[in-house]
Formats: sequence, C-alpha cells, structure tokens
Amino acid sequence: MQDPRSSSPNHPLLPLIRKALGGVNDPEIKRPITELGMVAAIDVADSGHARVEVLLTVSGCPLKETLTRDVTAAAMSVNGVTGVRVDLGVMSDQQRGELRGLLKGGQVDKEIPFARPESLTQVIAVASGKGGVGKSSVTVNLAMALAQRGRSVGVLDADVYGHSVPAMLGVGDARPTSVEDMIMPVPTNGLKVISIGMLKERRDQVVAWRGPILDRALTQMLVDVYWGDLDFLLLDLPPGTGDVAISLGQKLPNAEVIVVTTPQQAAAEVAERAGTMASMMNQRVIGVIENMSFLEVDCPHCGQPHRYDVFGTGGGQETASTLSARLGYAIPLLAQIPLDPQLRAGGDIGTPIVVGAPGQPAARALDELAEKLSRKGRGLLGRQLGLAPAGR
Repeated sequence: MQDPRSSSPNHPLLPLIRKALGGVNDPEIKRPITELGMVAAIDVADSGHARVEVLLTVSGCPLKETLTRDVTAAAMSVNGVTGVRVDLGVMSDQQRGELRGLLKGGQVDKEIPFARPESLTQVIAVASGKGGVGKSSVTVNLAMALAQRGRSVGVLDADVYGHSVPAMLGVGDARPTSVEDMIMPVPTNGLKVISIGMLKERRDQVVAWRGPILDRALTQMLVDVYWGDLDFLLLDLPPGTGDVAISLGQKLPNAEVIVVTTPQQAAAEVAERAGTMASMMNQRVIGVIENMSFLEVDCPHCGQPHRYDVFGTGGGQETASTLSARLGYAIPLLAQIPLDPQLRAGGDIGTPIVVGAPGQPAARALDELAEKLSRKGRGLLGRQLGLAPAGR
C-alpha cells in the first residue's frame, strides 16, 4: 500500500473523509470521534489510499476493534477512497484532560447530574422488601424493553452485596474504561451498565463495606460515571430498608420507586416497608409489580392452558392498596408477571427474556410494563424543584 503521508495536505478527499468520520461514535462515550478530538490525522495518497490515525482514551480500550471497523467502513464509504489503514494511538494526559472538560461541559464541582431540578432523566429505583422476589430480573428486562423502544437507558446495579445485573446482561467479566477520573459505563445491547461487581479486581471478590465507604462507592457510580444523556436510569436496589436505600434516597430525592413483590401475603407485608421507606426519603412510589404471579401450563388432556397460583394470590394488589392508603395517593399494580422458567434461564445465560424469548407470557408482560412507563414520561407532581417564595 502506498504511504498516504506522502500525499498533499489539500487532497480533495480529506474533507469528505473527515465528514464521514463525523458519523462514527466512540462505542463507550456515544459521541462522534471527530467531536471528541480522537481523530489525530487523516492522510490520502494520490492512489486514493487513506490513513486515519485515531487516538484511544487508554491503551487497553476494550472496544478498539469495533472502533477500527467503524472507522474503516466510514472512510471506505467515501467515493474515491480505494483503501484504508487505521493507526491507533493513545491520548496524552493533556488530551484526556481536555476530553474530560468537554464531557463535563466545563463543570468543576462534582455533583449528581440526575439530582438537578432541570434533569430530564427519569430515574426509577426498583426496590423490594426481601430478596428472592426477582427484582434484578425485572430491572434488566425492563431496561432492555425500554431500550428496544429507542430510549437511552442506563442501569446502575446498586445491590452492593448481591450484584447480579452484570451476569444477567452477559457482561459479568467486563470492566469499565477510565478517562482521567471518569468511568465509562459498560455498553451492552443498547444499555449503559455499571455495577460494584465491575469495579472489583476479581469476580469472586467479596464486598464487605459499610458506612462511609459504601456511601462513597455509590456517589462514585453516580458522579464519576459518564452516563451521557439518558431517558431512563434504572437503579437495582438491594432488598430491604438498609444503608443503600437511605443513601440513595438522600442523593436522588426525585427518583421514582417501583416496588417488586410476589403474591404471598408474607412477601406483600414486607414489600410495603420498601415503599414506606421511599416515601420517608421524599421519593414517589409509582407502582407495584407482582412477580411470579402464576404458572400457566398447557393441560395434556384438554390441550387448554391451566393457571396455577403457586405462591398464592393477591399480594401485589394488597401491597398497592396498602401503600395507596398509607402514602395518600393512588399507587397502581403496574404488572403481574407470570412464573416462567425461561425468565430464569435468560438471566443465567446473560440474555434477558424480552430479547431471547419475546413471545413468552413473562416477556409480553414486561414489554407491556415498559410501554406504560415509556408513555408515562416525567411529570412535575411530587417533584422537588428547588424553588423558594419571593422575598426569601
């Protein structure tokens, strides 16, 4: 291949190639590489062979092959380009600092972007009173169903001790990339994901944090992670009403809460506490999800589907009714998700059921739930706007 660096700096293909590269987004930051200062040089030989030098944020960028492929395809799409060579370099400390300033919009003080009154991101915390009700399965499938509707969705796995979200999304061994003191969330299937599990040195390492360390880790995942513009941020909370629920309630008072329970009465009583805790932290409960509602089996004799209430009935509606009376506003039962072995299997293999088996009853119920939330939007009712009466 002829060395493109022997070409004229005024080659007519240069502006066309740069324009084409403007359509290539960094796989993690999701913004054009030309805007991010990642295109260091473009050279074109008289033969039409082009060389594009791209600067990675860090040398170990996990998606450099994807970036190389996208840059090559974009440059080759220009009429007259006969070949492309992509050279990968690494940003200097100064260039990374400039990139950080660009992404932060000149913001100096660290603050949680989703806590600002003007934030347009709908933050939904998925809570439960106890473990084992399928809260994480609901979170990842709901996130995927929202992303399939073209929404920009982030998932923060705040279940510090039981972080299962990465494995359920097939990124259990993934590690985020750092740019200066910013962390890039791991992209997967249209989602942006971060978890304490991704910040550990080893996947089998045990997290044994309390108090200030735990609070600092949660702050880091909200402040230091570059989420970009999100339509939805879903938080997978740990079960119960402990330190994490309190800390996140203080950091994100405008978050909306969905309570997950199962049909049995004992679970419903415990789930009510999670909703009450959210209200104590000035968060609004927007609904209840009853998971494992029933098992539907085709009868071998009549061929018709028969419904079995394996875990009893009525727990979801009871939770919704009790919280409505206790908190003073209507809290609906948003969905009843049937018990489905494929929902569990999808989590085990890292393919949520709404992707792997969208025709299953559980997948349809989760998809309908996503449609409700997608239509609902973000209102001002119950939202803290940071306003004070005139004269104060």
